[in-house]
Amino acid sequence: MTVRAVAAVDLGATSGRVMIGRIGEGRLDLELVTRFPNGPVAREDGLHWDFGALYEHVLEGLTEAVRREPGIESIGIDSWAVDYGLLADGELLGEPFHYRDERTARGVDEVHAIAPFTELYARNGLQFLPFNTLYQYRVDAHLGEADTALLIPDLIAYLLTGSAVAERTNASTTGLLGVADGEWDTALADRLSIRSSILPPLVDPGATIGTLRPELAARIGKDLPVIAVGSHDTASAVAATPLATPDSAYISCGTWGLVGVELTEPVLTDAARTANFTHELGVDGRFRFLHNVTGLWLLSETVRAWEAEDGASIDLPELLSAAADVSGPVPVFDAEDPSLTAPGDMPQRIAVLLGDAAPTSRAAFARTIIESIAASFAGAVHSAAALSGRTLDAIHLVGGGSLNRLLCQATADRTGLPVLAGPVEATALGNVLIQARALGAAPATLEGLRALVAATHAPERFVPHA
Repeated sequence: MTVRAVAAVDLGATSGRVMIGRIGEGRLDLELVTRFPNGPVAREDGLHWDFGALYEHVLEGLTEAVRREPGIESIGIDSWAVDYGLLADGELLGEPFHYRDERTARGVDEVHAIAPFTELYARNGLQFLPFNTLYQYRVDAHLGEADTALLIPDLIAYLLTGSAVAERTNASTTGLLGVADGEWDTALADRLSIRSSILPPLVDPGATIGTLRPELAARIGKDLPVIAVGSHDTASAVAATPLATPDSAYISCGTWGLVGVELTEPVLTDAARTANFTHELGVDGRFRFLHNVTGLWLLSETVRAWEAEDGASIDLPELLSAAADVSGPVPVFDAEDPSLTAPGDMPQRIAVLLGDAAPTSRAAFARTIIESIAASFAGAVHSAAALSGRTLDAIHLVGGGSLNRLLCQATADRTGLPVLAGPVEATALGNVLIQARALGAAPATLEGLRALVAATHAPERFVPHA
């Protein structure tokens, strides 16, 4: 049996990984090569990503991947959305800003004064998020110096290959891609004083971006092509979500919870706009009709605050086990409250929302966080069903959140639908599958790719309690 291998670079908002993906007849598996931290760093002018360290981690991981598996045939890169780097004459002008930087608030006001949100929704189909790329572009003091703007995975691909392109699924999160035609909305960009000339050519998942620069091929140990995948991590995750039927919902859960259904046509209704549902592009021209819900960020930030208070690490499985044993009514708060967006002192901000109902024990507090996230998931699932006109039969919960059994059960209970948990590494699997398909080593259709995932990564089923 022939087994093919590729390298998947999967970058999240809190950590990144380089993995080896192997695929063959009835086989699809991953080997973790390296995992490294990622997160915001405070600079004099605001919150940034430590991009230099991130890129170096990627190179080290790829070098180790090729050392372990000389048969690797290509590289694919996915990451979080909306953030970007600016290039002038091929050089990066500075560290990319972090989407939680405060500058975006001014961008929102300035953009909406020119193009109201109702107009934007009709043009790009995106839910309102204050950090969408067009708001960042509007207030970027260095935009006028740049000749090219590249989203994070495209920026890394450029540094690897010298080829500057924009992969379409991630480009759809910028607010500057037309929902009707999937092309750059240059008229909107120019109206917002965002020079459309900085927007690079678009490519689709499966396209070859370029091959490694000679000096990098020498360092990594092999001359490899970089293949565009669903470079928005959720696009890759949904591509590898083994949806049982067209009436299945999905939740890609990590720092964020992306809750929705897959469509072939947009739903650009007033109701969808009011409910803040988005139309991000998926693999093979699908629409990810979804709503962003704050996910396990609330729990991780709370635990981080407690660890700082204690001066010691907290055993998360032990905490969640104690949380599952909490009895009696569990108070919930709005997990999407704007006061919870920024880093720092999460327990105090949640306690303010709960008032007198705030639990006093950490186990009960953690249970409240989990139930509150699940309540938001349930609201988004029911909205997705109503807005798309579907009667949903199941929820596929993928990503790191699928390991959180308490969250999976709470989501089943609050939605009244069975939850199929896993695969955990849906994003990396989607990355691998699109590379493999481009190499002729995987099924040609999205349904075929998902069938392979279902056959090799059986989900765990959570049935709603009465």
